Amino acid sequence: MTGAATLRLSALTALLLATSGSALAQDHAEVFPLRVPVPGGEVIHANAGAKHAHDTIRFASARRAGNLLYLSGVIIGRRPNEGSTVADFKAQTRRGFDWLKLNLSSSCATFADVAKINSFHVWQGPDFSGSRDEQFAAFSEVMGEYIQAPYPAWTAVGTTGLLGEGGIVEIEMVAYVPDRACDARLSRGS
Repeated sequence: MTGAATLRLSALTALLLATSGSALAQDHAEVFPLRVPVPGGEVIHANAGAKHAHDTIRFASARRAGNLLYLSGVIIGRRPNEGSTVADFKAQTRRGFDWLKLNLSSSCATFADVAKINSFHVWQGPDFSGSRDEQFAAFSEVMGEYIQAPYPAWTAVGTTGLLGEGGIVEIEMVAYVPDRACDARLSRGS
């Protein structure tokens, strides 16, 4: 690297370090849910963690396009020191659905607005000790705690692995949420 290139790299590094403190201060001042306008809709950050994932991993947890709301896949699985039994999996699934619920409510939606679900299941992996049928039954039971009839369309697919370590199921959703529904819910404070 030439001396000029090294100098430019050092200046850029100093600039990034100098501005990162102010960027972090701004992050703490932000109010969530944070709505970021984009062509045809908005990206919705439910909390600082969702914004951080957006900024570092480059995906939106929730993005509205017109009247459709797309929720990125949520990986349901084991954390360190969690078990792999059916009961453990039910608790892990509830945690995943609670995150989906937060993203829906931050986007002025509920599970009743969900039109389509895609779920991706690791049937034979080290993170769940039960059978495929036990996993699907447990998942369906917990999903029923959150989603009531009339049910959304749903496609469940078996796979050999997910991006996150410990992942057992990934679930993504599409909801129909007209802008006027969001406006009405915001004006009621709900």
